[in-house]
Amino acid sequence: MRQELLSLPKTLADDVAKNLVMVAKLLDEDPEQAYGYSRVALRLASRVAAVREAAGFAAYAVGKYSEALAEFRAARRMTGSVELWPVMADCERGLGRPEKAMAMAGEPEVQKLDKAGQVEMRLVAAGARRDMGQADAAVVTLQSPELASSAVHPWTARLRYAYADALLAVGREDEARDWFARALEADQGGTTDASDRLAELDGVEFTDALEEADEADEADAAEDDGAQGEAGSAKD
Repeated sequence: MRQELLSLPKTLADDVAKNLVMVAKLLDEDPEQAYGYSRVALRLASRVAAVREAAGFAAYAVGKYSEALAEFRAARRMTGSVELWPVMADCERGLGRPEKAMAMAGEPEVQKLDKAGQVEMRLVAAGARRDMGQADAAVVTLQSPELASSAVHPWTARLRYAYADALLAVGREDEARDWFARALEADQGGTTDASDRLAELDGVEFTDALEEADEADEADAAEDDGAQGEAGSAKD
């Protein structure tokens, strides 16, 4: 990105960089604000591939899939890279075109992706299968050497989680529980809610200690008010 911004006048490059930093910072915690910053960067430097890509991810995060797809396509034209292929396919899913996502999963571009990209494409393809009501096919789509591997990579937890969820969708609950547990083991960054899904399958209900304390305080306060009211009546 830095190299791309060097093509801009320094003041403009600094302004664009500041907005891109805010997009990256806010994308997960406040996607709407991130989207706003991305639009500013886009107005300032629409011919910079990194800006188009950031705008794409910001639009994707707020569910503007048509806009995101247009930005990703623009970034791809500028760079010639295939790394955005999976998220472009997922935009097709978001637009209600799972068949198009499936077609993209079979294109030569997939073979040019790195391992992480290929796993991402597999996740998108499985999601597209489920969108089309092909739950059993989604299970098969996720079965792969990467799923069977005991090695843990940044994408391992998400792949195992998706497989567990697909198994649950076809009624294979015992196997699903096993894979949710495996997803939890690999989920070092807390990227999934595998622990909650496991608890749900085991029938465990969690209670909010703070909420319970508040309810207890409210109950005590109500009792005190009632006691004071009775005391007042007695005096009368």
